Amino acid sequence: MDTSKGNIGMEKRYRVLGLMSGTSLDGVDIALCEFSKIDSGWQFRVNSSTTSPYNRMWRETLSKAHTLPGEKLISLHNRYGKYLGALAKNFLRNQNNPPVDFIASHGHTIFHQPASGFTFQLGDGSALSSESGLPVIFDFRNLDVQLGGQGAPLVPIGDRLLFHQFDVCVNLGGIANLSFEQRGKRLAWDICFVNMGLNHLSSQLGKKFDRGGALARSGAIQSQLLRQLQNTEKKIKGDRPSLAREHFEKFILPLLENRDNGIVLKDKMRTFIEYSASAISKAISSTKGKSVLLTGGGAHNTFLVERIVALCGSQIKIQVGSNQIIDFKEAIIFAFLGVLRCEGMNNALRSVTGASRDSSGGLSIGL
Repeated sequence: MDTSKGNIGMEKRYRVLGLMSGTSLDGVDIALCEFSKIDSGWQFRVNSSTTSPYNRMWRETLSKAHTLPGEKLISLHNRYGKYLGALAKNFLRNQNNPPVDFIASHGHTIFHQPASGFTFQLGDGSALSSESGLPVIFDFRNLDVQLGGQGAPLVPIGDRLLFHQFDVCVNLGGIANLSFEQRGKRLAWDICFVNMGLNHLSSQLGKKFDRGGALARSGAIQSQLLRQLQNTEKKIKGDRPSLAREHFEKFILPLLENRDNGIVLKDKMRTFIEYSASAISKAISSTKGKSVLLTGGGAHNTFLVERIVALCGSQIKIQVGSNQIIDFKEAIIFAFLGVLRCEGMNNALRSVTGASRDSSGGLSIGL
């Protein structure tokens, strides 16, 4: 870290490499960030960023990792940590920037069952550190789960401190979630499935995603399927727990793979867009916020965004983030969670996760 005298008092600066792998299995998002702590709060900038796509082997391996026996899962935990370390080392080798202070890695979620007291993000920090040659902070979710929380979402503390100019921040990833401020507390929850469903349907055509929502736009809403998808919320959410692959496979996937209903693929896509957009717009409206930031891969789906805007109405101003913020906001914020961990500041909020207290999560190697 670098400490220097700024224009507004004493400035403390961190250079951090954030690594993030989401449920959509697109690849590893890498963001090289600088964070400055000054008298008026936190500032950030992204020096460079990229997404390293998974090849077919890694996509298949990660998608099936939850089926592995213990010994093989531990082996994969180490191997994936080495893989992340090599990605980080190669990325930094090509940057003309000062050395980073540490790597903050989210890992890839394999199990997320907070009701049973555990969550597991693949990517061993020791393996990552040894391969990259840099200090590492990882395993951000587990402490919150042990304190009785959901271990998710963790991004809201970053929304509060880095994106406070918006009333509501919405991430359209494999799972949609939002966060907002209410009476001095940050509130947040997972809303519904987005890219996990859309990308699964696109894969039936041999595509990773439906670019711009073009196929969905050409389809028609199937009311029975829409009602079935909406009814899953009552089964899953209860008091708004965090959503996970386990929920998707149990409640959503059977509806999308049902061949008895005779629904063609483009109509399934159109119906799933409506299910997601209606849930997201309802959640946004419930916050009473007037300015909304949309980020995450789903923000590139112009048809999905159009439906969210239409369902929210003209009184709510929705802004789609820049391409860099759309694609790398989570990697940026997990880098920031590492900074908060170094500062001894809370990076998980009980008002968001339901834990018994706020906490500063993350294990460190080499710091």
